[in-house]
Amino acid sequence: MAAQLEPSASIPAEQPVPVVEKAPAEIAKKPKEKRQHEIKPERDDGDRPKKKKKNRGMDRDDGRQYQALIGKGAAPIDLVLRADEGDVDLLGRRRRKFGKARKAQQVQVQAFTRPTMPIIHEVNIPETITVADLAQKMSVKAAEVIKCMMKMGAMVTINQVIDQETASLVVEEMGHKPKLISAYALEESLAKDSEVQGELLPRAPVVTIMGHVDHGKTSLLDYIRRTKVTAGEAGGITQHIGAYHVETLKGVITFLDTPGHAAFTAMRARGAKLTDIVILVVAADDGVMPQTIEAINHAKAAGVSMIVAVNKIDKPEADLDRVKNDLSKHGLIPEEWGGETMFVPVSAKTGQNIDQLLDSILVQAEVLELKAISDVAARGVVIESRLDKGRGAVASVLVQQGTLRKGDLVLAGFEYGRVRALFDETGRQVEQAGPSIPVEIVGLSSTPNAGDEFLVVENERRAREVALFRQGKFREVKLAKQNAAKLENILQRMGDDKNERVLNIVLKADVQGSAEALSQALSELSTPEVKVKIVASAVGGINESDVNLALASDAIMIGFNVRANNEARKLIEGEQVDLHYHSIIYDVINEVKRAISGFIAPEIQEKIIGLAEVREVFRSSKIGAIAGCMVLEGIVRRNSPIRVLRDNIVIFEGALESLRRFKEDVSEVRNGMECGIGVKSYNDIKPRDQIEVFEKVEVKRALS
Repeated sequence: MAAQLEPSASIPAEQPVPVVEKAPAEIAKKPKEKRQHEIKPERDDGDRPKKKKKNRGMDRDDGRQYQALIGKGAAPIDLVLRADEGDVDLLGRRRRKFGKARKAQQVQVQAFTRPTMPIIHEVNIPETITVADLAQKMSVKAAEVIKCMMKMGAMVTINQVIDQETASLVVEEMGHKPKLISAYALEESLAKDSEVQGELLPRAPVVTIMGHVDHGKTSLLDYIRRTKVTAGEAGGITQHIGAYHVETLKGVITFLDTPGHAAFTAMRARGAKLTDIVILVVAADDGVMPQTIEAINHAKAAGVSMIVAVNKIDKPEADLDRVKNDLSKHGLIPEEWGGETMFVPVSAKTGQNIDQLLDSILVQAEVLELKAISDVAARGVVIESRLDKGRGAVASVLVQQGTLRKGDLVLAGFEYGRVRALFDETGRQVEQAGPSIPVEIVGLSSTPNAGDEFLVVENERRAREVALFRQGKFREVKLAKQNAAKLENILQRMGDDKNERVLNIVLKADVQGSAEALSQALSELSTPEVKVKIVASAVGGINESDVNLALASDAIMIGFNVRANNEARKLIEGEQVDLHYHSIIYDVINEVKRAISGFIAPEIQEKIIGLAEVREVFRSSKIGAIAGCMVLEGIVRRNSPIRVLRDNIVIFEGALESLRRFKEDVSEVRNGMECGIGVKSYNDIKPRDQIEVFEKVEVKRALS
């Protein structure tokens, strides 16, 4: 067969020659003299077993296999043989020639069509991008992008970061279509995908119980849980997930058992709207205490409704009127006094009026018209999380919208994973959880932060993409926070608009008198441009709750004769909160005055630096009128703003364009010297006019 092949005219003789494909039967045909050296015909001797054919050529099965391949649409294989080598069949098998094995080369030719038209790409451009990444998105070399930018007048390097507008111009210049992508495009698309539509149904209110230490918060929770949870469930409560729900005759209520006010504010600092109603527990025999005021500040800052539960009403020294009077000073006016706050006297010990308190919660929930959609993908907030030895990352979550089911793919903060199991507050495994129902989920990649929002996403690729994006943004934010919370930057972060700016302050003092005096003195420092707002003023050391409150309200912290505890110091260092210690009231006032002065718009003052008199006027075809002047006072500087005075009346205000002395350009001319002055865009200068040179100076406005 090799002898029948002739080199093509267009292919060199030393290169392999492509063979036109023929039918298997034709290729299998061999001359008689060659076939006698191959396989001898098999004999069929009855019961005698047949000998297997040796693999020396194309048999019928090979032919059928080839036809089957061709029938399925497979491209025929071009065989290339060298003249001094043996044959190769169509399936690539080696054939023996005269009993000697020879290796044949087989080349599969792939057709390639060169594009005749330029390929136009749609290039996604983020807010910042490097030159190398931009070139990769356009499928061109980085040198081409650099060359294009050089033509546009910009000298860049391959790793230089360029802005979105510049990158868009480069993409258009190179013939592609730019598509501007926001830095938060992933988050925006995720929010758009998670937009819910459906029937709004009433949901259970989410309640947080807050108050001073030893006023009976835990006792009240324990009594409600003990009486309102069924006996079988109460005995089976082996886990604490930070929340539970109780069923009453009038409806379901979800209680958050948060460990103090710090967690409450930490969640709000991350933007989580978790609680609908706050139950403020005040002991009837103790009255309003510092932590009570702190709880009021936290609840007001969160913008949630409050119900006051006056506990320990069974004690003989209980004084309900004193509690009402004290709380009215902090803006909580009882309904019977014409206010909007419900006061319920209760006893966590005897259970007195507990049902009335639950009814008040449900009445308040009806007023708030709490509703949610249950038949959509779930979303909510992480209450707390921990690492369990047997189950890995475990997160307690509160479903706020939709229904969370086993097997859903959940994204929570930087973490994601498929829900392997759901547990209720009793530790029993459940299949799903609806709105306002707290559950514990297993299956996340790691522990999310308390207050992180969780939502169900469509696929793992999307979840991973968003999680990685958030991790990158978190690193950027962590670096930026070092400057963001500084005193001199707090007001600037609020924008340069014309609205009144607010400087929030969290104040802690050693005694109540100092706290009140400082609060009043600092509030009086407010100006029409900057308002000083005391977010919280209390007595005692600085704790973690105070730091969280400052974080949530973008406030600076002032400690007057007090210090921060270990937990607060760690949080202050980690979050870069601006904290100032003082022991003299005047030092505190001066500190805040300096801060306000730095952000009040400075006063612009004009300072006259020179005065020249026009003696003669010359005309120039290039410049126009040139005033020959004598400097009478001070210094005349080039490019300084000037006024032209005629008979002590200002007739023109502009800029000094050119300054010459004896045909030489100079930067300034001093008192008693002659010079030539060219005034920009003004030629009506006459002898005896005066040119007043001045400069504008910014002067900081000090508070009196």
